[in-house]
Amino acid sequence: MGKFVISKRKNGEFQFNLLAGNGQVILTSEGYASKPSCMNGVKSVMKNAADVKRFESKVAKNGKFHFNLKAGNGQVIGKSELYESETSRENGIASVKKNAPGATIDDQTKA
Repeated sequence: MGKFVISKRKNGEFQFNLLAGNGQVILTSEGYASKPSCMNGVKSVMKNAADVKRFESKVAKNGKFHFNLKAGNGQVIGKSELYESETSRENGIASVKKNAPGATIDDQTKA
């Protein structure tokens, strides 16, 4: 089962990572000014991950493969790591689709 890990960046922004069952990061968020905004991002990933049309497959300038997950309004809500192959990228998308909807939340910003 997947897990969202909420953390705070050095600049004070909140972010989340979606981890697969094996602990590997499969999606990373942007920085959010507040924790409630970050939690809304988590909820948006949970909702949108089931829709294959929300995934945008991309190729980086260095030739590596990656993807973005977008909300209904077209805003990017999560980015993948770089993959060596198109097949690996597709496996990453499948992992997000599988792990995000029922993922637990681990808030590491609590004192």
